[in-house]
Amino acid sequence: MWLYWRLFLVGLRLLGRERQDLVLENVVLRQQLAIHERRGHRAKLEPADRRFWSVTARGWVRWRSHVQIVQPATVVGWHRSAWRSYWRWKSRRPRPGRPRIDAETRALITRLVTENSTWGVRRIADELKTLGISVSSVTVHRYVQRGRPPSPSWQTFLRLHARQIWACDFFSVQTLTFGTFYVFLVIGHERRQIEHWNVTRHPTAQWVWRQIIAATPWGQQPRYLIRDRDSCFGGDFNLRLRRLGIVPIVTPFRAPQANAIAERVIGTIRRECLDHVIVLSERHLRRVLAEYVDYYNAVRPHQSLSAQPPEGPRPVFDRSGPVIGRPILGGLHHEYRREAA
Repeated sequence: MWLYWRLFLVGLRLLGRERQDLVLENVVLRQQLAIHERRGHRAKLEPADRRFWSVTARGWVRWRSHVQIVQPATVVGWHRSAWRSYWRWKSRRPRPGRPRIDAETRALITRLVTENSTWGVRRIADELKTLGISVSSVTVHRYVQRGRPPSPSWQTFLRLHARQIWACDFFSVQTLTFGTFYVFLVIGHERRQIEHWNVTRHPTAQWVWRQIIAATPWGQQPRYLIRDRDSCFGGDFNLRLRRLGIVPIVTPFRAPQANAIAERVIGTIRRECLDHVIVLSERHLRRVLAEYVDYYNAVRPHQSLSAQPPEGPRPVFDRSGPVIGRPILGGLHHEYRREAA
């Protein structure tokens, strides 16, 4: 009916103005008479009637003086509603919302979640980006179906001095036979890189100083070194550091947040490595830590480094060739890359 009425209006344009007004007046009066002749005490307007008056109001200037069944404002409202419906129909999509990602990417997300239970949605999105698949963490979260609380952040030191700041700290590891080992770490603030680490059962001031010497070969040393008030550093530790040109920064008493970078790296090592391993001996602990530190420095992406590892950016692959994964720590983590086609 809509199309026929538009064709009718086009035909009327070929006639004269007076003849055109007379024909249109006859048509609209007959249409209103047909509405009154319908059954019922009060005839109900149908969608076809609304479309009729919507087209009439658009194509005929004198329509207001001939409408009797409704107010002119009602006809104007019908026309606006029809205009919105028309543009809604013209702008329709096959499926509402964002387009779904392809089945291969969904299967790969499921694979990463299954093989790496400790990874969050951002970590999975960063790993997919290195494989040539650009998806947001929100999209990954939709298919992961599990949430993870965000990690705490710390911004005490100015970023201007991050290149010149290192931090050191101890953490303990218990073995299967209820023994205790102490791991000493030295971390650079600029790239969050583990510069040096070692394991001992009895940390002494002399042993700690040897680790500092091993961590700063050939003058590769920071300007500042953050440490806590542990007694194993010894009373002359600060004096020795100053002789090397390193300014010691001693954190306040019982204030781990003052050495937040080191504390966070230690927490990462525990959550991603040691919490899933039962240490059997010192040799076993060294082997596990060596493999994880290599993975941490060379493979694991960091959010503060634009999803790149501390040692430098990883290669970005195109979407050609199958995805292969190299297990790390017996499959606790994986490194993914594209195999050449």
